[in-house]
Amino acid sequence: MDYLEAVVTVLREEGEPLHWTRIQDQALRRGYIDPFVEPDVRKHLLAALAEGVRVGALVKTEPKGTYALSHSGEPRGLNGGLSGGTSGR
Repeated sequence: MDYLEAVVTVLREEGEPLHWTRIQDQALRRGYIDPFVEPDVRKHLLAALAEGVRVGALVKTEPKGTYALSHSGEPRGLNGGLSGGTSGR
């Protein structure tokens, strides 16, 4: 699962907007991302969040640093799931 997939999965499971630190915590606890495979988890997660906003899978909400799924929860213009770009496990 790559970082963007992990973010989307956590947000779907939680059903509400979350601060990026809570997204990171839940993704680590649930084993969606492995800090031993990609040591700089924070950097990769923040890059995945930016990519998610860029492709339309995520939206930034208030307060600062909080993200939610877009209405579709999938990137614009793509069928059948998330596109790559941010690697993970």
